[in-house]
Amino acid sequence: MVSIFLYMLASLLLSPASLIAQQNVANPVVAHFMVGNTYPYTRADWRRGAFRSDANRTLQSIINTSNPDITLAASKGIDGFALNIGSDPWQLARVADAYAAAIGTTFALFPSFDMGNLPCARERDGDILRTMINTYYDHSNQMYFHGAPLVSTFGGQQCHFGQPTINEGWRRILKTDLPAVHFIASFFMDPAIYGSIDSANGAFSWDSAWPMGDYDIDASYDNEYRRYLNGRTYMAGVSPWFFTHYGPDSYNKNFIFRADNWLLAERWEILIRDRELLDIVQIITWNDFGESHYMGPIDGAQPKSESWTTGFDHQGWLDLQHYYITAYKTGSYPEIERDRIFLWGRLYPAAASSPDPLDRPQNFNYTEDFVWGVVLLTEEARLDLSCGDNWLSVDLPRGHSKVNLPLTGDCSVTSSLTRGGSRVLRFAPQGYSFSTSPPMYNFNAIVAASP
Repeated sequence: MVSIFLYMLASLLLSPASLIAQQNVANPVVAHFMVGNTYPYTRADWRRGAFRSDANRTLQSIINTSNPDITLAASKGIDGFALNIGSDPWQLARVADAYAAAIGTTFALFPSFDMGNLPCARERDGDILRTMINTYYDHSNQMYFHGAPLVSTFGGQQCHFGQPTINEGWRRILKTDLPAVHFIASFFMDPAIYGSIDSANGAFSWDSAWPMGDYDIDASYDNEYRRYLNGRTYMAGVSPWFFTHYGPDSYNKNFIFRADNWLLAERWEILIRDRELLDIVQIITWNDFGESHYMGPIDGAQPKSESWTTGFDHQGWLDLQHYYITAYKTGSYPEIERDRIFLWGRLYPAAASSPDPLDRPQNFNYTEDFVWGVVLLTEEARLDLSCGDNWLSVDLPRGHSKVNLPLTGDCSVTSSLTRGGSRVLRFAPQGYSFSTSPPMYNFNAIVAASP
């Protein structure tokens, strides 16, 4: 049934008028997009007329656009979406809408098969992957890399597809009797295994985006993967945060990864430094609300994560990330045209008690109570950052600077910039109030960006 459905879909979408040159992007930056969170989307939703900005007005509204997610992402330097596709049959129609909505733009799409949800024990389990590739390989907005359609996964290290080995299974499904594809696997296993996985044209290191312990982010995962890929494609990850709070009655995931010390900024600075060694960067994510690393609008259907995402808009990270993406693509940091202050952090102490029936997240002691900030300045200025009795006053140079402020009591965050004795910017983010009495163990970040 799935194959028949996709075949019919292909005949509708791939009319001769749509078969223009596919999207070949040099050193692309893409964002992971959870199709599983788009259940209520219709074609009209993909094409609705205006982007709804958050209450803090951290982003200007984008008016009269036909592709709001695509337009917003592209305006921040993102070249495409890696469409995370799971096992729900309705997701196929949402993928079709995404490709249709992208027509007429230079925005690229490619499948990222979620092998934590898709079956892969038997050869026929690969039919949906193969049919998806056949459906979109010559679509005008299919992302190409090294001259072939780009295909990726989330997981898949357990997949044999009825073959004796993982390598033979993936070769059978993606490299036999299909148009040539550029397959970038994201297997959760020792990177050394890629030395013997010749069915993959490269690897995506999902866990390179966060420290996997109580330490700051570094390039160790990147270095390890490149060591065993021997020149094949390497896709690096970047992410701002990670918090999930599901109990045993749902997904049973309740933990954080360390995001202290400006994770998003620090990771981008590593990627910019090593840009000549990288092929693709994937942002994790555009809309994974359940793990709190979303950057796009909170829209669509949430995976039972409303209790820790409502009121926690993250779009301020998009503007900051645009600055870093530009530097990554060009090799130099762009000229700053407007003074900006970006602030983020948790609203409750990591060690505070809560009436929450679910325990504190695992690894809660990996994080400290701080406001994290990045300041972009057109010229040298003095920053004043305060919350209650805690105050920082520091002279900052032209360009970008990272600052932080400890939080010890109930307070509201305020900031200002002074230059030549005159205040040039005051920013007191709405909703950025730290409380020592958390109603639940919410380790999500509030993100604020000055206009």
